[in-house]
Amino acid sequence: MDKRQARFEQLYEKADDPYQLKTRWYEARKRAILLATLPRPRYACAFEPACGIGELTHALALRCDELIASDFSSRALLMAVERNREFSHVRFERQVLPQDWPRSPCGYDLIVISEVGYFLDEEEMTAVARHCGETLEPSGTLVACDWRPAFEGRTLSADRVHEILGSLALPRIARYEDADFLLTVWARSGLSVAQQEGIRAQT
Repeated sequence: MDKRQARFEQLYEKADDPYQLKTRWYEARKRAILLATLPRPRYACAFEPACGIGELTHALALRCDELIASDFSSRALLMAVERNREFSHVRFERQVLPQDWPRSPCGYDLIVISEVGYFLDEEEMTAVARHCGETLEPSGTLVACDWRPAFEGRTLSADRVHEILGSLALPRIARYEDADFLLTVWARSGLSVAQQEGIRAQT
């Protein structure tokens, strides 16, 4: 177990919800914004690494036929499994990024990289981006969401995380930023929601 893993195991031993994902309006609002930016109402197969205690997982499960969620904290995963026990189509795995990136036989049409990239170094984050590019389906959506202010333990800025993912050269279809967090959505098709539904012409 490396220092990062040990830090998170200790964090979750001290508190079941150390980031107050269940109680903070900031977290509920951020999840709502992320979900609202997804360009499709439903996805066939999604991957959410660094799922923590599974609050975002629970929201994503309502819009996915199959969802793989992972974390490297065994204690966080126990709580995530409990939070999502009603869903038989959600699978949890203990993984370390980037080396344990799972390969789905069907590929992923949604990948959500939320609040994890800034803990990785440049080489690791570049490998994560490469895995995203290799496993994202032709109709796929890639989402990144990251806390912006500085804090102890971060190795990359939110802007740098999104720049590395942006190097995949996928069409960017949405971006939201405020003083607290940065959210970017890319889609291989490059089509807006209105274009997908035939409300406006495809260019």
